[in-house]
Amino acid sequence: MTLETTAPDSPDERRGIFTQELLDRCISCGFCLPACPTYALTLVETSSPRGRINLMRAIETGALDDDDPTVIEESSFCLGCRACEPVCPAGVQYGALLEEWRDQAWTGRRRPLRLRALLWAVSRRWRVRLMGVPRRHARARGKGDGEARLMLGCFERALYPKVSRAAKRLAPELSVPAGQGCCGALHAHNGELERGRALARELGDALPGTIVTTAGGCAAHLASVLGPERVKELSQWLAGRAADANGGSRTERPRIGLQDSCHLRNGLGVVAEPRALIALVGDYVELPSAAACCGAAGTYALLRPEDSARVLDRHLDEIEAADLDAIVVVNPGCYRQLEQGIKRRKLRTRVVHLAELMAEDR
Repeated sequence: MTLETTAPDSPDERRGIFTQELLDRCISCGFCLPACPTYALTLVETSSPRGRINLMRAIETGALDDDDPTVIEESSFCLGCRACEPVCPAGVQYGALLEEWRDQAWTGRRRPLRLRALLWAVSRRWRVRLMGVPRRHARARGKGDGEARLMLGCFERALYPKVSRAAKRLAPELSVPAGQGCCGALHAHNGELERGRALARELGDALPGTIVTTAGGCAAHLASVLGPERVKELSQWLAGRAADANGGSRTERPRIGLQDSCHLRNGLGVVAEPRALIALVGDYVELPSAAACCGAAGTYALLRPEDSARVLDRHLDEIEAADLDAIVVVNPGCYRQLEQGIKRRKLRTRVVHLAELMAEDR
C-alpha cells in the first residue's frame, strides 16, 4: 500500500478530519513542488504539498496514526506560506487543508509550550490591549470619523508601534477604535481553527465598516471569515490615493526591494499595489525571492528557528548582492525576521514597513 492509494472510497471509511472535497482536488500533478520552500530544502516528497496531502489522506482513513512521527514532523515543518496555491492547476486550497490538519494534530501534549504561551497572550481582548500600553501606537484621537477603521495588530502594536502611527498619518480618515482584540489568524494557523474564526467575527463586530490592516497575514485571515469586501491591506487602501503619495522632498531615489507577505500574495492576490507605491518614492528592485517565504511564517521562526534561518538565507544573499538601501515589508512577522537576519549579517540595508516608508516625507 502506498499513501497515494489511501483515499477513502466511502464516507464510512473517513474520520471526518478533512473536508473531503478539498482532499479530492489534488491530482498529484507535481506543479507545487518547485514552489514549495521546504521541498527545495530537502527534495523529499513528503515535505512537499503533494506529499503532505497524501499524508492527510492516510490520516483521514486511519492508515496513519495522529502520533506517527512523520505526521507530527510534516505538520510542523510546513511553513504554511500557500505558495503552492497560485501554481496549482486544480485549485487545491492547501492553506485550508493545513488548518484542518493542525486543528487535529496540534492538541494537548502535541502543542509546543511556546505556542501555548503565544495563543494565551492574544486569546483575550484585555491581554492584547495590555501589549500596547507601554508603546505609543496609533490612538483614536484626531481625525477619523469615516466608515473605515485601522486595525491594530497584536504583537505589532508592541514591537512596531510606529507602523500604525505612520498608517494614520498617511490615511487620517481612518478611525482607530480602542478595545480591539486579536483577529484570530494566530489561532487559525496553529490548531485552534474555530477559535480563530470566532475572534475574526468578534473583531468584525468591534470594527464595523471597512477594516484596514498593516499586516498581510491578518488581512488574509479576516477576508476569509468576513469577506474580502470588508478587509483591505494598507497598500490596497492607499492604491486608490496613489496620486497623493509622492516622493516628497527626496533628491536621491534609494534602491528599494520588497518582501511579499505570503498570505497577502498567495491568499488575496495582492501583488502590484505595494510595488507601485514603492516606485513612487524610490527605484524599485525586484528580488528573485521577493514572492517566496522569508521563513517568518507566523510562529514558525519561534517554533523552528533553524529551519526558519535556512529559508531566510537565500533572501539575505539576494539583499546583499543587490546592495539595497531598504527592504520593505507588509507584515510584522517578516519585519522581525528580516531585521534580525540583516543585523546578524551586518548588512547596510534597513528594514522598513511600507507605511513607514510612505510616511517618511509627510
